[in-house]
Amino acid sequence: MATSKTSKPSTPTQVKEALIWLERKGTKKNRDGMARYAIVAPKAFGVSVADIRQLGKKLGRDHELAAALWATGWYEARMLTAFVAEPDRVTPAQMDRWARGFDNWAICDTLCFHLFDRTPHAWRKIEQWSAKREEFVKRAAFALLASVALHDKKEADAPFVRSLELIENGAGDDRNFVKKAVSWALRAVGRRNNTLNAGAVALAKRLAESSERAPRWVGKDALRELTGPVVRRQLAARRG
Repeated sequence: MATSKTSKPSTPTQVKEALIWLERKGTKKNRDGMARYAIVAPKAFGVSVADIRQLGKKLGRDHELAAALWATGWYEARMLTAFVAEPDRVTPAQMDRWARGFDNWAICDTLCFHLFDRTPHAWRKIEQWSAKREEFVKRAAFALLASVALHDKKEADAPFVRSLELIENGAGDDRNFVKKAVSWALRAVGRRNNTLNAGAVALAKRLAESSERAPRWVGKDALRELTGPVVRRQLAARRG
């Protein structure tokens, strides 16, 4: 049967074309920049996030394509999945599988911020991953919590109140990429409204007084923002 000239290319063809496009956009300058920001990836072209998003917009949402891009192992192709995968078709098993493949903070945060937080499984994974030992899986729990807190304007306070316990438990992890995500989550929850701000500030103060280094850092880092003038003005404006 003849193929229509307007038919969509096959998934393998799209993957091949995407990799060629990404390779052409890659530069040593961008690869060096990745290294400076502690973005370590075994296979990377060195493409800016802006260019990756441009390609994602061109490709559109296509879940099979996203899975095929992820399977290539290329850093930029995996980043691209955040903008190509269909959130309502992402399964819990797929989230677990991809999270286990996180090897740097950028891929972790991008998928949490642009894809995983839009799935119906976000809260379940926040709780599950917060108890994991793997560094970037555990980071994903708190990056995902921060993403939900920042993006889901309709969610009630109750899940976020419960999440403060997860944050408190996670604050004891002294690994740099984990504790920074824990602080991000605490700050994001505390910025939602006055009620959550009060709970987040109380937790931040408690952590800041800890005799242990990691929770003390998280507490002080979050406290500076949550009690600062910018957040205070934002909360006052929302209340008004």
